[in-house]
Amino acid sequence: MISFNIPPYVGTELDYVKQAVENHKICGDGAFTKQCNQWLSERFGSQKVLLTTSGTTALEMAALLCDLQPGDELILPSFTFSSTATAFVLAGAKLVFVDVRPDTMNIDETKIEAAITDKTKVICAMHYAGVACEMDTIMEIAARHGLKVVEDAAQGVMSTYKGKALGTIGDFGCFSFHETKNYSMGEGGALLIRDPEYNERAEILREKGTNRAKFFRGQVDKYTWVDYGSSYLPSEMNAAYLWGQLQAADQINNDRLASWNDYYQALRPLEQAGKLELPAIPEGCVHNAHMFWVKCRDLEERTAFIQHLKDSGVLAVFHYIPLHSAPAGLRYGRFSGEDVYTTKESDRLVRLPLYYGLTAQDRQQVIQAVKAFFEV
Repeated sequence: MISFNIPPYVGTELDYVKQAVENHKICGDGAFTKQCNQWLSERFGSQKVLLTTSGTTALEMAALLCDLQPGDELILPSFTFSSTATAFVLAGAKLVFVDVRPDTMNIDETKIEAAITDKTKVICAMHYAGVACEMDTIMEIAARHGLKVVEDAAQGVMSTYKGKALGTIGDFGCFSFHETKNYSMGEGGALLIRDPEYNERAEILREKGTNRAKFFRGQVDKYTWVDYGSSYLPSEMNAAYLWGQLQAADQINNDRLASWNDYYQALRPLEQAGKLELPAIPEGCVHNAHMFWVKCRDLEERTAFIQHLKDSGVLAVFHYIPLHSAPAGLRYGRFSGEDVYTTKESDRLVRLPLYYGLTAQDRQQVIQAVKAFFEV
């Protein structure tokens, strides 16, 4: 069976983990954490990057930095992972879901303005499959209404929008380094901050409410509890593992793009024949091959397709159940406007195997299995 995902591993990770152990520093904010922060900051052009324990906690920090109060509203897509929503629910926000674009499965930027009320404080743009949302429009709407923008770029590490790295365009950006992502530390993430005025508060939140970061920089003679916070620092061993992958970032990216491009070229004739639909990459967007999805005609065909692939030795999977129809979504939010595409398109979408090191032989097996189903 060809796996849907295998966590990335380049071969140097355990050497760095051993080095972290030998440094006698395995809790957060050691040398490897700092190196990862600096690499991400310099590579993507963000003035401040802080590794976190997960993409979820990066979103939680972003929600807190937006200073949301109970009753404030957040606009977000319904087609996303629960973390996109729960981070803001924890901060007291009410969720306002809007429809997605069928071409990218990203939030439909043309539906955002109608969802804004006098309680709206934040727009969350989740970049599905590492393909950018229409950020110029979203940022223009936010500026006009005095709203914050949080980019859920969990899937978007190495992707860009009009030359800007995803996660660096909004007020705050959130990466994930979960085992299912292009770069992994097992569980981990990062918060990217656009405006330096939030740096100190972010450090305090991340350090259990203390000004410990200032102490270690020699800016205060002792550190103390100064504000709300939690423990958002990842283990130094996890950071060391990630460091090995960041050193091979382009190698990993190019390998994944090769698989994505093979799929696209091989399956394009099926799309042209009207048998299935493939991802669209809008002009100005450079993606990171986080995911390769296809869309079947409907839920019934998708169910048969996934079973056919499994019978052919290929593990393919569907994706999110729209949040607005989930029990928590009904409790914490509402859908603005009409659900034209969110549910219908999510019922049709299937993700094919895609990971670092997927062999050409395995790709061909996947392609042949897809063709065998649709060319009957």
